Amino acid sequence: MYFNFDFLLETVIKITAGIVCGFVLGIERKSHNHVIGMRTLILICVSSTLLSILSSFVTDGAKNGTGINGDPSRITAGVISGIGFLGGGAIMRQGMNIKGLTSAAIIWTAASLGLAIGAGLYIPTGVVLAAVVLLLLLLERVEERLFPAGRSKKLHIQFNNESLDMKAIKKVIETHGFIVTDLNMSRDFFDRRTELFYSVKAPREEDFSSLVDDLSKLGNLDGFSITD
Repeated sequence: MYFNFDFLLETVIKITAGIVCGFVLGIERKSHNHVIGMRTLILICVSSTLLSILSSFVTDGAKNGTGINGDPSRITAGVISGIGFLGGGAIMRQGMNIKGLTSAAIIWTAASLGLAIGAGLYIPTGVVLAAVVLLLLLLERVEERLFPAGRSKKLHIQFNNESLDMKAIKKVIETHGFIVTDLNMSRDFFDRRTELFYSVKAPREEDFSSLVDDLSKLGNLDGFSITD
């Protein structure tokens, strides 16, 4: 069986398909500047494919009496357990935000595609790969439209006067696409300085100069910062 031409040809096709799937998923991640890229996902997908081939080989060996015998489900279970560690490593915390959840899910998907390819399920693999890439591309735009304020940030505003219209300040902030989730305030009576610390969901735009201009109309704006 080791040198059977049909077996070798099928193995090459499966491994090639695994490389293609990992490459496509890696291109999608790299196009969004994520840490998980082509090499990582190709290795995951190809390794899962090879282990799935090994699982089938063990099963066939047990049936054909080639001396190789074992439980093929243990190999698949081992792949799934190992992928959990890789997925956990892709998840990072940056300030108030959690990043890498989608990349962790794609790692899981790459392993699943590899196992399916190793089992010879080419059509289901192709359908899932096309659906995953299409959903990743389309749903990002849908999320940006439905939930424009998606990232958690800290907004620090400082005024050099005590009397402020807090409702007007909040209205200006929300007019610029922010969602206010919390507010802390600090007031220095000696210097007559008021500091506002907002927890907000921020829009994806990077230029907040118009927000600064509008806030400056509500008082003597002395400081502005927005951080993760």
